[in-house]
Amino acid sequence: MRAVWLREFGGPEVLVAGDAPDPVPGPGEVLVEVAHANLTFVETQFRATGLGPFTAALPMVPGNGVGGTVTALGPGVDADWLGRRVVSSTGGSGGYAELAAVPADGLHVVPDGLALDAATALLADGRTARLLLETAAPAPGERVLVTAAAGGVGTLLVQLAATAGAHVVAAAGGPRKLALAAELGAAETVDYLRPDWTRDLAPVDLVLDGVGGALGRAAADLLREGGRILSYGLASGSWTDLPAAEAAARALTVLTLRPTPERTRAATAHALAEAAAHRLRPVIGRRFPLERAADAHRAIESRATLGKTLLDVRS
Repeated sequence: MRAVWLREFGGPEVLVAGDAPDPVPGPGEVLVEVAHANLTFVETQFRATGLGPFTAALPMVPGNGVGGTVTALGPGVDADWLGRRVVSSTGGSGGYAELAAVPADGLHVVPDGLALDAATALLADGRTARLLLETAAPAPGERVLVTAAAGGVGTLLVQLAATAGAHVVAAAGGPRKLALAAELGAAETVDYLRPDWTRDLAPVDLVLDGVGGALGRAAADLLREGGRILSYGLASGSWTDLPAAEAAARALTVLTLRPTPERTRAATAHALAEAAAHRLRPVIGRRFPLERAADAHRAIESRATLGKTLLDVRS
């Protein structure tokens, strides 16, 4: 099969397409003929540094999420899985390939009426956005500031928070991203590429921050007394710095995402069902063939992409 190899950590150029042995599903596993591979910003950080939630020895085939069709079963797997359209995490490796062996107990059936590429785009970001909204629980009428509002998670957060009745303030960089956030339901938009981007904004009740660093800190400064902040990403390279003493003095609540396997599975199923019912729209901004995985990583790191970036493994 064709796959993308990571043999050393570094820039996007270290992702090199080549041949790899076809995986064989073991006990409790299935073989997925991959149509799309799900890309996340965390994967670009792992490729560059070897740091992050994934652990694997080099050389390896990276990739933590796939969408495709089950074509073979390992011992002990229910025969009903054969031929099903599914999405699944891989555990951090094996996704950038034409075939992937994954545990059957981690599979999610793609609902009828939902395209496989849309389901793959929702695999990581859909569950994350759903878990964030469950944790933050914005009330109707609350002002909710979403940073990186035109990204994979951000575009979904804007929709989910607006559906919950919140007044969504979407912060993103540049006119294209702001227009997308408004289209998805944001009541206000603000360009955080402007040095004074917070100056004209009214205080907010909740910050959902996927950027961190100085931008996350500026967002935290917008919180009213008694407000809440939930940081879920560090696209800037560092988490938002909000000292405990300051949070206490301002009566701020610093929320933490604590997913369990059960909650994560339910959140994924919910996101897929909402998309199949046309109540949640995954935005696929860029697509690349498998052989151009390096270009896909460059696009993500450029901050110029909208929504989700996918590898289209099979046409």
